[in-house]
Amino acid sequence: MKSDRLLSILLLLQTHGQMSAGELAARLEVSVRTIFRDVEALSAAGVPVYAERGSKGGIALLPGYRTDVTGLTADEARALFVLVTEQAHADLGLGQAIGSALRKVMAALPAPFRGDADLASRRIMIDPVRWRSSQRSSAVDLGVLQAAVFNDRRLRLRYRHGRDAQVRSYTLDPYGLVSKAGAWYLVADHRERPMMFRLDRMLSASLVEEPVRRREGVELAEVWDTLRQRIDAIPASVRVVVKVRRSVLARFLRYHEADLASPTSALAQAEAEAEAGTAGEPVELILRFPALRSAEQLLAFGPAIEVVEPAELRDALARNARQTLALYADTTDD
Repeated sequence: MKSDRLLSILLLLQTHGQMSAGELAARLEVSVRTIFRDVEALSAAGVPVYAERGSKGGIALLPGYRTDVTGLTADEARALFVLVTEQAHADLGLGQAIGSALRKVMAALPAPFRGDADLASRRIMIDPVRWRSSQRSSAVDLGVLQAAVFNDRRLRLRYRHGRDAQVRSYTLDPYGLVSKAGAWYLVADHRERPMMFRLDRMLSASLVEEPVRRREGVELAEVWDTLRQRIDAIPASVRVVVKVRRSVLARFLRYHEADLASPTSALAQAEAEAEAGTAGEPVELILRFPALRSAEQLLAFGPAIEVVEPAELRDALARNARQTLALYADTTDD
């Protein structure tokens, strides 16, 4: 709606100062001509907004002009108060700040919206941390990483990689910090190549007396999306066929649903078999793993699942089971 767009222009100018018509058009997904028409409408409504032409020109508000009108809709007010648990803010040293900020926002909300916003904060909670997953303590203080990110400084890091346990040293150009599933990651360039580093694998970190050298025009969200897609695109080349007892099917899928070769069809087939009265028979599923070794975790389900193929995995599981049996057999003989 036009009224929402006018308010968005006003709030953007208050936040960022002078902006070009092209920047505003891109932010609001409209044409530059529409932006100029909206600026004229704001001016006609008494808002002291003006446009300067030229290469260094743009659209701005007169210095000192502010408005305390939030312009929030009822849904927007509720959305603000549906927050993740405060752990991420606490990690950043902002645990008290988030509560104080929300109280101020609540006070500024239009009176009819306050009840819904308060109810949303008490009825909806989002906890991004997985069950029984506690992040390992790190030798590096998150505050050091924050200092590099907010002060635009380079960072020297010693890091133990998960894939090969090797310790390597880097001089990095940080873009920012990302909290994913309860774990903190530093997103940075190393020699202009994007990388991510998990906090609990860091061995030491120190600021470098040099300004950061980020690639021009590149932002944290873009770099993170590139890294995330790179991980998601890692091929899972090992095809594994298993038969799963129905008594453990729900628990099995909690751990391995992401490994299913075709999740929708496999689950639909399991449901159809249950309706057909064959619920007592094991469910055959096809999984994919990045490597044979990563598929050995299936042994954790014991005899509740049977690996049908590949034969190499059956041999590996049998060997691991024999070694485990021998270990405990020695204990009972004593």
